Amino acid sequence: MKNVAGVKVFFYEQADGSVLARFTGQEIHQGYPGRMHGGVVSGILDETMGRAVMFNGGEVWGVTVALELRFKQAVPLFVELTAVGRIVKDRGVYFEGAGDLLLPDGTVAVEAKGKFWKLPLSEIADFDTEREEWRVIPDA
Repeated sequence: MKNVAGVKVFFYEQADGSVLARFTGQEIHQGYPGRMHGGVVSGILDETMGRAVMFNGGEVWGVTVALELRFKQAVPLFVELTAVGRIVKDRGVYFEGAGDLLLPDGTVAVEAKGKFWKLPLSEIADFDTEREEWRVIPDA
């Protein structure tokens, strides 16, 4: 949230165990005119799938090992978009995730899948999750 070039994504836990992300791309996130850059979209889907392991409030986070995306539609700027990430296979020390980026009408613009190592935050980075606002918000 504090990154001036960030997309300001809000992550929400869902009752089914998935994580939903809502955001609106701005001009700074542009690739082609009026379109969100594919790298920014990739980062959002990566984060959404990787955070799905945090659903039960544990101290384990997902660290990306592999990421694959399929771009089906152009992703516009200046409209609220939704990304959904979920765990599809739990393999013990790692998990496999899947995610979709949805346009305002519900059309899937981008499909993603990835593999993530499960690691405690203390082995990933040295920062305060509350201060840096790295959290998943319970569904209201």
